[in-house]
Amino acid sequence: MDYRKSAQEVLDNIGGADNVISAAHCATRLRLVIADNAKVNKEALENIDGAKGVFEAQGQLQIIFGTGTVNKVYEEFIALSGVNAATKAEVKEAAAQQQNIFMRAIKVLGDVFVPIIPAIVASGLLLGIMSALNFMASNGFIALDTNNFIYKIADLVSGTSFGILQILIGYSAAKAFGANPYLGAVVGGAFINSSLQSAYTVASEGVQTMVNVIPGVYSFEWVGYQGHVIPIVIACAILAFLEKRLHKIVPEMFDLFVTPLVSVFVTVLVTLVAVGPIFVWAENAILGLIQALLTLPFGIGSFIVGLFYAPTVVTGIHQMYTAIDLGQLAQYGVTYWLPIASAANIAQGGAALAVAFKTRDAKIKGLALPSALSAFMGITEPAIFGVNLRFFKPFIAGCIGGGCGALVCALTSLAASGTGVTGIFGILLCLAQPVQYAIMFAVAALVSFAISFVLYKDEPKASEQA
Repeated sequence: MDYRKSAQEVLDNIGGADNVISAAHCATRLRLVIADNAKVNKEALENIDGAKGVFEAQGQLQIIFGTGTVNKVYEEFIALSGVNAATKAEVKEAAAQQQNIFMRAIKVLGDVFVPIIPAIVASGLLLGIMSALNFMASNGFIALDTNNFIYKIADLVSGTSFGILQILIGYSAAKAFGANPYLGAVVGGAFINSSLQSAYTVASEGVQTMVNVIPGVYSFEWVGYQGHVIPIVIACAILAFLEKRLHKIVPEMFDLFVTPLVSVFVTVLVTLVAVGPIFVWAENAILGLIQALLTLPFGIGSFIVGLFYAPTVVTGIHQMYTAIDLGQLAQYGVTYWLPIASAANIAQGGAALAVAFKTRDAKIKGLALPSALSAFMGITEPAIFGVNLRFFKPFIAGCIGGGCGALVCALTSLAASGTGVTGIFGILLCLAQPVQYAIMFAVAALVSFAISFVLYKDEPKASEQA
């Protein structure tokens, strides 16, 4: 393969170097931020030697070259174009500037919640494992010593991430908004301080203390924010607003202690007194509506969510779904959303796999097969953008399969103990219901595979058309 030739063809078919805002690469894809997308010739890009697919996502034009190859094409591309090399983070930031306000807001939520997923996965997996062990013990399958030191440590670790979730969100949100992340952690910690009544006790004990702001006119509940995530994000946005402005107006000799003190105090005060209650209500309302949708009779609501999940991935809206998972985990102890997401991902894999089996085009087969396997592991972008959307009918097949898999989730009350892992490894978060997860997996994959296999046909080549 001539890497320089492929790089030159990329450059020629994206409108030249002047049309490139930023360029980077990941393990498999060349990632470009383009000034004018009208100048891009996607069909020509797909036919470049070594290219295995082209798609747009989150403001980036991404060309799949594969591991190893992409590095060499990227080096030649930078040399030919004269564009400064950038990191993935820099490219994402450049792409964000090309997006509308709504998509920027979605990106912020992704920036807040994605970094804390590993911590949630760790606790969630342990919760799933322990839930499965306790289930087997209670049904006589195994003997379980709960006084064993390994069990006790595992029990300790499994609840830690969720116990300090507001601190994790505070740190991550402050960092995303450009504030001091440690001040964000303090703000998050303030809302779960032991001085406040735990939100988990309100249902059984009622609100024990009301704090007067204007006696006889307005008061607020002296209750913690356990189980809530969005109010913490809003609080950190307020923190960032205050901190940045205080840094500008407070004399340098006082800045070290005045700015942190005022920023944190005012943020917590404003949030507890006014902003927090509004967003607690809003978050509860949103989660209530989602749960009502997912529990509609005969699984209709879940089917609809599964049907339209993949299209939201195309738009980038899926970045906000971690907030839904975390909200459900806090309120219900499990998330019903993640298994539906898993069904949608698996279904797109099944649809791409059908293309791999049916196509006679070696290049399409070489892209579709690894893309399908990737989707089965929970990474759907190659399958969605590189294969299914490209031929469209497989994408529709994947959506239908996702809806059918989600229907199984509803009918079997499938729930996960954590978030961040879907596809094959998603079963680790559903160890209390492994059979239900396996059935969901089979239904989503087989339905999408069958429909895609029936609908997909290779496009006739130019020689055949003649």
